[in-house]
Amino acid sequence: MKFMSKEFQGMRKAQAREMLPAIDLFPQVEYVRRKIDAAIFGSNNYNNNIAEMQKIYWHSVELPSVTFRPLSTAESIAVVAYDFENLAKPRIFDNSWLQAGRVLRTQDGVYVNLPKDKESRLIDDEKALKQYLKNAKKIEVGKGHIYLGDNDFGFTEYDSFERGIQDAAIFVSGGLAKILEHTTEKVTKNLKAVSDKKNYPNGVNVWGFEPVKKPLLRVVGLYSNWDVGGVRLDVYGSDWGDNSGGYAFGGLVSGEASA
Repeated sequence: MKFMSKEFQGMRKAQAREMLPAIDLFPQVEYVRRKIDAAIFGSNNYNNNIAEMQKIYWHSVELPSVTFRPLSTAESIAVVAYDFENLAKPRIFDNSWLQAGRVLRTQDGVYVNLPKDKESRLIDDEKALKQYLKNAKKIEVGKGHIYLGDNDFGFTEYDSFERGIQDAAIFVSGGLAKILEHTTEKVTKNLKAVSDKKNYPNGVNVWGFEPVKKPLLRVVGLYSNWDVGGVRLDVYGSDWGDNSGGYAFGGLVSGEASA
């Protein structure tokens, strides 16, 4: 019988590293003077896509162990707009739909990118959200107003945007597009690129954004709607988030390289 020498006694045996699933990253985009590294998750319902973001993945030697967080609507749209015709449109919009983020529909308007409480739960109480509007920037749009707060939080009154089928120019200058992209510009830059006539000759259809008596937490989706004579961009605001398959973007939040 051979005995281990004193030199090796007490050695802590190395553990084999678990093989992590590989994940691709979309081209890095700049958003509000910072870089976004995004990965696509799906096709699944939004709740499951978010759960998948929280798992650990392998990307490269530089990023061997990474996790992700759900992107805001504005961040997701920024990623989508990068080379839209060759990346997001054929991979997501033409075959499924983009789950851009959660919205809260109310009697007076639509909230996006809801703040979170101390337990990281979304604040969907309308009274509490109205307090956040006091610290948000109020801007007149159309016959109504929009409010832009911190962390891409926003609110648009129904009178600030059109519903139904419309020209892209009307959509990108309306309140809904502005809060989704979180911009004070007269025309939303990224949604303008996405809804361009070369991509969607039949314009835009905004639906599922009707006023409701009681607040409804939903997921806003964007996708290609093939119609007679062309294709149209649909912007839909009434998905439950747990019953439809689609794609969502997660933003890189951790990795051994950055640690």
